[in-house]
Amino acid sequence: MIRIYTAPSCASCRKVKAWLKEHQIPYVEKNIFSTILRETELRELLERSENGTDDIISKRSKIIKENKIDLDEMSINELIHFIQKNPSILKRPIIIDERRFQVGYNAEEIRAFIPRELRRLQECSHSDFCPQFTDIKEQYYQDYPCDDGCQ
Repeated sequence: MIRIYTAPSCASCRKVKAWLKEHQIPYVEKNIFSTILRETELRELLERSENGTDDIISKRSKIIKENKIDLDEMSINELIHFIQKNPSILKRPIIIDERRFQVGYNAEEIRAFIPRELRRLQECSHSDFCPQFTDIKEQYYQDYPCDDGCQ
């Protein structure tokens, strides 16, 4: 199941939710301000991000700048507790499932969240060489025979 970490005023979050709805992909939304972020969730986000804190934490955040916080000096536990107390430092949206991880809305990269079977069908549906397309085409001609030899 896809989880998305969002904030109410986030335009990119609205785009992600609209895209998932448009593609009829179920998801669970976690508003970072109204939901308590569990330690296990934050640990998973940190583990799954390729560049650690750089991927999921906004270093330009007001809290980090004003307090001159050095995230690299924190232990993992300290970092997790800091995020729990200051969820606004998280970049958003964060989209995650069992295999994929994405931060922000990217129209091309988000396509990876379409289930593999649907992606194959979408890629295949425009091809005369596609088995599913060939079956559909054959059924169509059985139901609507062509009288000018077009088959």
